[in-house]
Amino acid sequence: MKKLLFASAIFVMAFSVKTFAQKNKNEGGDRKPFKVDVSLGYALPIGGTGSKGGVLFATEPKYAVTKEISIGLRLEGAVTLSGIDVKNGTTNGNASAKAALSYLLTGDYYFSDDDFRPFLGAGAGLFQTAAVQEVQSNPNIASGSNFGGMIRGGFEWKHARFGVEYNIVGKSTVAASSPQANDGYSVNNAYIGIKLGVCIGGGRN
Repeated sequence: MKKLLFASAIFVMAFSVKTFAQKNKNEGGDRKPFKVDVSLGYALPIGGTGSKGGVLFATEPKYAVTKEISIGLRLEGAVTLSGIDVKNGTTNGNASAKAALSYLLTGDYYFSDDDFRPFLGAGAGLFQTAAVQEVQSNPNIASGSNFGGMIRGGFEWKHARFGVEYNIVGKSTVAASSPQANDGYSVNNAYIGIKLGVCIGGGRN
């Protein structure tokens, strides 16, 4: 239900801000097709016990196939305190800091070609999670690679960019410390990214 509500909120936001976009095209020719988005932001983990937000950094080279559609490659790193779901349900586990790297093919649809450009986008690719360990007796760690996706919405104004992204990634499962132990757990990898950045290039000819 939370995923559905979040996705709906992005669509509502994008279609709402569209009504404020000007319809008249700026003079000066077409936009240059290639640009690079560079962003900093806040990463908010989804679910689990003891999760806390952290920071993220992203760079995304993009190419405009048409005035409305661009494709790109998002390279992002996020550091958070991810929540843990302990399998026995009786222990309140906490996680150490986790770094997540992602490499996603992306696509954005722009609703305007003016200075103010609301957009919706999505992506899919590989998420790599670095070591995470429960702050208790289990020495096993959570790390590995997961295929995942992303949906987003936001706007660009001239060369500034604001966006909200929901990164959909599966959990990492950590085995119990021994066959007799009941201290296995899973780590939530999904997170929301709130970003503010700049667009390098992509101006009008």
